Amino acid sequence: MRTPDVQSRPGRTAVFVATLTLAVGLTACGQAADSGAAPDQGDVAGESVKIGLLLPDTITARWENFDRPLIENRIAELCPDCTVEYANAQGNVATQQRQMETMITQGVDVLILDAVDPKALQNSVRNATEVNVPVVAYDRLAEGPIAAYVSFDGAEVGRLQGEVLLEAMGGKADGGQIVMMNGDPADPNSDWFEEGARSVLEGKVKIGKSYDTVGWRSDVAHVNMAGAIAALGPDSIDGVYAANDALAFGVISALKANHISPLPPVTGQDAELAAVQRIVEGEQTMTVYKPFEPQAEAAAAIAVALGRGEPAEAIAEDEIDNTTDEDIPAVLLTPIAVTVDNIVDTLVKDGMYTIDQICTPKYASACERAGLTT
Repeated sequence: MRTPDVQSRPGRTAVFVATLTLAVGLTACGQAADSGAAPDQGDVAGESVKIGLLLPDTITARWENFDRPLIENRIAELCPDCTVEYANAQGNVATQQRQMETMITQGVDVLILDAVDPKALQNSVRNATEVNVPVVAYDRLAEGPIAAYVSFDGAEVGRLQGEVLLEAMGGKADGGQIVMMNGDPADPNSDWFEEGARSVLEGKVKIGKSYDTVGWRSDVAHVNMAGAIAALGPDSIDGVYAANDALAFGVISALKANHISPLPPVTGQDAELAAVQRIVEGEQTMTVYKPFEPQAEAAAAIAVALGRGEPAEAIAEDEIDNTTDEDIPAVLLTPIAVTVDNIVDTLVKDGMYTIDQICTPKYASACERAGLTT
């Protein structure tokens, strides 16, 4: 299992400070940068920057509901004359390759890429770079000569999931048996999450079954979990590591279909509304909240800077390696574990969801029990 190598540069500052600094410097999108222009990229003075935004799928709700509008809005704030070309690959690698080629042909200056399959997109990233279109890898660490990377610390995500799972298992955390429902093997984040989780879980619990889940699909997780129940027995599963909320849904549906009650603790990630409601209801133990706004704002700021010939390092003050390149400028943010006890202090406080959105009539009694309503 290979996970990214991460380094921090001396004097690392908060992304909000760096973003603000960039915003002040970009008083007009057409103002040319004085230094750091990429060779052969040309002077963009008086020109708007055209930014391509490529997201991987609509299975995970966050891409369309949060990331896309946050990125587009921040680009508009930083550079009113800039334009954004958008495409969603619907989980298809070939589609995303064509979308990249089309955007390059249409003259985009920079790409923000959340790759369906980072390895398969390696040549496309290289092709873009060769024609002076820098690529900002977003959320997933793409392969090839990317200009920058923006995401959350994946190992910390896994550690948080593992720690909360062990705590929820109580006395069974010492020698109990769990199932691991990992993410898509094509997504390097999956290995990163799993490594972080295993660093906490191994030596504490027995991992009875471990699955990769192609496409991050909940139906695949359901089938895999049903197989684990059949192989291990319905009474021998003391907890489930599910890498994200979509997989948690598939896991929980399989547990309920096999009439397992009470449900064992189940982890998650992405703070999807349905997952938060499952947490309130007691079906899902936790999720990992990755505040989308700072991630989206950092990507937008880097894209605008690169499109204007400015260096990414002014904003991306960490470094990361992929399998083809080293010392890639990166912004790595800190995730937050969310349980029923801190929904108000995290998701509601940050404006992610309101109490009314969470506590619909279906969940009214559960919300009252959880102390979210009176």
